[in-house]
Amino acid sequence: MKTPTNLLKTISAIALTAAALSPLNSIAAYKVVDVTNGGTITGTVTLKKAAPKSAHKVYDIKKDNSVCGSDQRIIDYVKTNGKALLNTIVYLTKVKSGKAWGETPADITLDQKGCEFTPFLSIMQNGGKLTAINSDPVLHNLHTYELFTGSIKGPKKTVANVSQPDQGSKVTKTVKLKKGFAMKVECDAHDFMHGFVFVAKSPYYAVVDADGKYTIDNIPAGKYKVKAFNGFLKPGKGKATIKGGDTVTVDIQMK
Repeated sequence: MKTPTNLLKTISAIALTAAALSPLNSIAAYKVVDVTNGGTITGTVTLKKAAPKSAHKVYDIKKDNSVCGSDQRIIDYVKTNGKALLNTIVYLTKVKSGKAWGETPADITLDQKGCEFTPFLSIMQNGGKLTAINSDPVLHNLHTYELFTGSIKGPKKTVANVSQPDQGSKVTKTVKLKKGFAMKVECDAHDFMHGFVFVAKSPYYAVVDADGKYTIDNIPAGKYKVKAFNGFLKPGKGKATIKGGDTVTVDIQMK
C-alpha cells in the first residue's frame, strides 16, 4: 500500500530549499515593516476525540496501473500523537504589516510523479505562482480549489483546472485567494491523487511539531484571531492580545 510522504518532512524540506525572497513578490495587502519589541504566541493543537473514520481514505487504483501502481492509495487526513494533532498549520488572520517573509516561498512547484502530488502539502505566499509538472507518461488534470472554510468538507471554488496530457508538460498559475487561506489539489483523471497548498497572507504562521506545539514570534502589539488549518477538520480558533514583548499561550482544540 502506498502512503503520501510524511507532511512534517515535507514542510522541513520546503523550509530548507526556499530561496531568499523579496516582499515585492507577495500581494500588496501585507507590508513588511520593522517590528519593535514584538510578542510571541505559543500553544498546542489537540484533537478533542479520536480521528473520525471518514478521515482515513483508501482509494483503489483502477487505471494507468503501470505508472500509478496496482495496489491501493491510503491517505490519513488526520494524524495524531496521543491527543496532539499533527500536520497542522496555525496562523494569524488579517495581519496587514509586520516581520519579513523569511523562508516562505513566493512560488512553488508541484510534481505529479507516480500519480502522486509531491509534496503533499506545500506553503506559498498569496499572489505567488504555482507551477505543476507532469512527470508521468499519462494524462493528468490539475484541479485546485479555494477552501473557503479551510476544510474539504466546506464550500470551495475552482482556482485552476488544466489538462496536462504530455509527460514533461508544465503549467504555471498565479494564486490570489480572496477569502480562503488554502487550496485542495486534485487530479480529475485519477481520483486517488490529493494534496494541499497553504496560501499564506502573512508570515505569521507556524507548522506544529511532533507534539502538536507551535510558536509564532515577532508579532506587533494588537489583538489577533488565531486559526488552525488541517485541511479535513473544521478550523480551530483562538484569540490573543499582544502587548510589547509579551508571550501569550493559545491552545487550540479541534474536533
